[in-house]
Amino acid sequence: MTTFTHALSTIRSTRSGRITAWVLGVLLVVTLAVVFFPWDWLREPLNRYVSDQTGRQFEITRRLDVKLGRTTRIFADGIEFANPSWAREPYLVRAEAAEVHIRLWPLFFGRVELPVVSLRQPRLGLQVEPDGRRTWALGKDTSDESKVPLIGQLLVDQGVLSYLAPAKGADINVDFALAAETSSGLPLSYKARGKWKGESFIAEGRTGGVLQLSADTAGTFPLEISAVAGRTRLKANGSITNLAEFGNMDADFQLEGQSLEDLYKLVGVVLPGTPPYKLQGKLDKQGLVWAVKQIKGVLGKSDLSGALTFDRSKPVPLLTGKVQSRVLDFEDLGPMIGLPSDNAPAAMQKNTIAAPKPARRAGRVLPDSKLDFARLKAMDANVEYSAADIRHVKALPLDSMSAHIKLNSGLLELDPVKLGVAGGQLAGRLAINSATSPSTMDARLDARAIQLNQLFPTIESTKSSLGRISGQVDLKGQGNSAAQVLATSTGNVAFLMGRGEISNILLEFMGLDGGEIIKFLVRGDRNVQLRCAVAAFDVQKGLMTSRAIVLDTVDTVVNGRGQVSLADETLDLILYPSPKDVSILSLRSPLKIGGTFGAPTAGPNKGALAGRAGIALALAAINPLLALAATIETGPGKDADCSEVLKQAAVPKSRMQ
Repeated sequence: MTTFTHALSTIRSTRSGRITAWVLGVLLVVTLAVVFFPWDWLREPLNRYVSDQTGRQFEITRRLDVKLGRTTRIFADGIEFANPSWAREPYLVRAEAAEVHIRLWPLFFGRVELPVVSLRQPRLGLQVEPDGRRTWALGKDTSDESKVPLIGQLLVDQGVLSYLAPAKGADINVDFALAAETSSGLPLSYKARGKWKGESFIAEGRTGGVLQLSADTAGTFPLEISAVAGRTRLKANGSITNLAEFGNMDADFQLEGQSLEDLYKLVGVVLPGTPPYKLQGKLDKQGLVWAVKQIKGVLGKSDLSGALTFDRSKPVPLLTGKVQSRVLDFEDLGPMIGLPSDNAPAAMQKNTIAAPKPARRAGRVLPDSKLDFARLKAMDANVEYSAADIRHVKALPLDSMSAHIKLNSGLLELDPVKLGVAGGQLAGRLAINSATSPSTMDARLDARAIQLNQLFPTIESTKSSLGRISGQVDLKGQGNSAAQVLATSTGNVAFLMGRGEISNILLEFMGLDGGEIIKFLVRGDRNVQLRCAVAAFDVQKGLMTSRAIVLDTVDTVVNGRGQVSLADETLDLILYPSPKDVSILSLRSPLKIGGTFGAPTAGPNKGALAGRAGIALALAAINPLLALAATIETGPGKDADCSEVLKQAAVPKSRMQ
């Protein structure tokens, strides 16, 4: 029995060994067959199969080789893959050689995953249509996104790429060249030219030899770029992941151009018109959120710093952040409100490609350049801006400003906006609603503690005057320029000053008192006590009609009336001076102020020498101001009673005694 068992065991062992040997032999034969299989025999069948499945011509022109595996490598010597008939370029890919790595398992689920694609001397023709059709979708239905292959890494040597996307205003051609060794460690150089967002551009730079096209591919690759688009120049260096979707980015940049508003065409950010600028900072992009940090630079002659974030993940893009200027040159505000800027270098002005601005209307001073309020609907915003020091203001005593800029569904609000003016403040709210056509503007501003001696910096004789002015501006208008808005505005404007001191020579000029003028010119000016001053206008469709004009001092009372046209920019005012002292040369005639904002005139109104009648008429307009006096800060004088002054303003001192 033992002998029989041993014999049986021997037979089984021998049989198992034979089976094992047979399996190993088969595997060896298969392996040798795979290794030495003449894959090129399958080139023509493969060409026909791919052409049939995609509906366009595919051909490996010279030789095919394959290395099987979970990720199979395909080597093609000479490859041509046609584009759909609707494409501009005849070929999607035409290359001297290609190596493609393809994962087999996803093919069973209809997905094409290519971890690596390496091309030598390729010509690539990429095109995407507004209806979603794209040349790189590998199926008969090129609008089906599921037919787009997932490419991880792309290696290109000595290639040319064409990209056409009419919906994006893009028509780009790129030349690639791969160097064996470079000191920068960026072997792949490129030069691009064409159009982006309809703007002509050129760009060049270097990057790593392997382009990471998929978010699934680990790591990032470095990138350097120098580009010029229209009037904008960009230099940047950093790193990027997922190039196909322009994913995360970390880069240092330098940006310069003629105006920040040009960025709207290029990246969709709504920024105001500015003088030429140069900025630098750090760009951190995470998905659809762009963060620009450590901003430093200049706009015209003004400095700028801060940080901004542009979030495109929302249905309406949102711009947030905080920027500030240590010094703001007033000329640089011009383009934002439709005025020309003198801070643009002559060379940049000469080379600008912007349409020429229309000539300003003769004699007009209000900004009449059209502002593109329609762009306000393109994004929302919540940005704070401040300027600590405003310089080079020719005729306005403006020294600082701050504004909280809010933009929501086309409604732009500066709320609050604060302006440092002549030692005081002008603050309130300014709103522009671009949802209407034409756009509407609503301004509500309050003036507080504005110093009289600083209000007219170019007039030497006012510098010794003392007093604080308060007031209110409440206007609504419509139009697409500052001039149009003011020309259609309705509301009211009022200013009031309490007790103070004012230059007497100004009053004598108003009263045309020749004797007093000669005396002051010989001895020097002196100040007189101001009891109260008021100027109030009702505004209707751009026409300012005086509700009251009163100035009362111990020496002179001035009453006035008239109109100011914001539409025509003309003046039609009459001032009735009534000196309280006796002067042998006083003409006692009204003073007529006329002309335009750009060229005002002043002189005696010879047709109205009976000025007393004018004073009586002006008194009828004073009463409505009594309520105003109770609501507006009247100045530093503790005993200043504007209500009482307004009642007595036209009564000469001799009659009061």
